[in-house]
Amino acid sequence: MEILWFLIALGLLGAAFSPYIRRRRGGSLRLVAPGSPDAADPENYGFARQEHLDIRVPGPDEDLMDALDAVQRTGQWQAASQLLAGTPKEGELRWQRVQAFGGAAALELVAEPGVGARWLKAWRLEAEKDAGGAQVHAELLVQQAWRHSGGVGSTDHRIILEEAREACRKAALLAPGDPVPHITELAVARALGYSEAEFDALWARVIDVAPAHMGAHLAALHYWCEKWHGSREKADAFAHAAAARAPQGSLLAALPLFAVYEHVPDVVLTNYWQGAVVTRAVEGAMYAVHTARQDDPMLAHVRHMLLSFLVPMERWAEAMEQIRHVDGCVGALPWSASPDPAAQYALFRALAVAGYEANGGSPATLPH
Repeated sequence: MEILWFLIALGLLGAAFSPYIRRRRGGSLRLVAPGSPDAADPENYGFARQEHLDIRVPGPDEDLMDALDAVQRTGQWQAASQLLAGTPKEGELRWQRVQAFGGAAALELVAEPGVGARWLKAWRLEAEKDAGGAQVHAELLVQQAWRHSGGVGSTDHRIILEEAREACRKAALLAPGDPVPHITELAVARALGYSEAEFDALWARVIDVAPAHMGAHLAALHYWCEKWHGSREKADAFAHAAAARAPQGSLLAALPLFAVYEHVPDVVLTNYWQGAVVTRAVEGAMYAVHTARQDDPMLAHVRHMLLSFLVPMERWAEAMEQIRHVDGCVGALPWSASPDPAAQYALFRALAVAGYEANGGSPATLPH
């Protein structure tokens, strides 16, 4: 009970001061110091403890984890190549797996500069024409540029991005009809500042082969945001146009929620979360979640984003429903924008649990 009262008190303090709190991605808000007892024990609900959360992927993918474990343990690339060769180029799963392999290689290079990711280097040397290896290499370069190149605008940042652009185009030649190299180039286009005409030409190549690709739309949305090369209005128009033409069961109906996320004001007043813009976007995303195939690889992305909105909206039961489906894997926005994705997710999860219990919920009342 002491833990519950602590969380309730924390929530009341947050409500009192929320008009003055700056909402920054990757903020430093914490519940407890590392090593302290959890403010709410996630194991009461069958949730994973913070230290066990997987920041590499948005949702479970056992085949990917097995392949990733094999290449990192043995230094041999064949397991990754076989997995991607057996992953259809249509749909979302191939893009997610390429991202995961590229991200893993990037993290290895940070941990062991110059010697990490030996399996990827061998893959490119021993199988130069392997489309999967070429795509992973392009993704690695993009992630290196964003994470570890000295920051946007630095010379190293631009040099790596130029190399990534060339790698994307080589990868596209190895796999005609595969949208993944073009989707990867969308991130390059944003960082290098393609003109709208250049970006539109690239986007046309994407939608020519994958018109309803949710991951591609998320990547393109960034370009149209205010902080890059567009505006709030352009991002909103892009997202709503995609949602309007989305086929039945498509998660594109949730795209306006991601556009709202990209433009949440730095200073958030309490009533912002109850406003019409947020409410409409959340309802659209909830509709998308309820009508999508439950095995859609992008479903976890939408649920993670929904959780980040449902908690400040104090829609506790719906927030807990998202946690029930995604808990364990947190490699998705908004958590991945934080320096400590697991801690950021765990904070929202703890607040959801506190709100749920304060309104009569318990582990027994949460569906399983």
